[in-house]
Amino acid sequence: MSVTQYLFFFGVVALASLCQNLTGFAFGLILVGLAGALQLMPIADAANVAGLLSLVNGVVYLRSHPFQPQWAMLRPMLISSVIGVIGGLALLNWLSGNALSVLRLLLGVAIVGCSVALMAQTKTRSQMSGQGSLWTAGLLSGLLGGLFSTAGPPMVYHLYRQPLAPLLVRQCLLVMFLTCSVLRMGVVVAAGDLGSNVLWVSAVAFPVVTAVTWLHARYPLPLPQRLTQWLVCGLLLVAGLSLIASAF
Repeated sequence: MSVTQYLFFFGVVALASLCQNLTGFAFGLILVGLAGALQLMPIADAANVAGLLSLVNGVVYLRSHPFQPQWAMLRPMLISSVIGVIGGLALLNWLSGNALSVLRLLLGVAIVGCSVALMAQTKTRSQMSGQGSLWTAGLLSGLLGGLFSTAGPPMVYHLYRQPLAPLLVRQCLLVMFLTCSVLRMGVVVAAGDLGSNVLWVSAVAFPVVTAVTWLHARYPLPLPQRLTQWLVCGLLLVAGLSLIASAF
């Protein structure tokens, strides 16, 4: 990477970190998408860099924001998402290229539909959904993470519809993504796919992630809840359209 490419990459990392802190997700989506679109590095390397840096972002964020785990909600989220990641990785190895493209298209359409439905919703649910929907959303999120390194949309859609404080939603999502990232990076390391260039770029970008996350914790942006929800919808829409575009 040239000096100019590094500067662009740092800007992408800063933007991804900020959006992750504001919404609780989208770090990998933004970093991988923009790094690929700007041709800063191969998509596979960008995905591995995103995995490492998302771990850094999540740990720094949770250290900066006091968090009391809601285990009644987190336990089914974590168990089902881990099962989903394992299933997604297995499915990725089994599916042929054409079948994978069709599945990517269907998932993209489903995510776009979720983002439109969430955008059209003017208020959250009056009561929490049942545990079954939490298990289902966790399983689907993990499956997306294992297949396409895009974990999040099903659980994001589910939690942002619930009568929960936005801070709690962000923290629960971060814990789930940290768990999935640790599992996925473990598989990458075991397979010998973590190159020295990925480690170097991640190390260089580490201060950017740490600084943005610390600054947001110290000086949080006072965004209205509805504006944050629209930001979530926009990121979901980008994720869905990206999956649809990549299917072709």
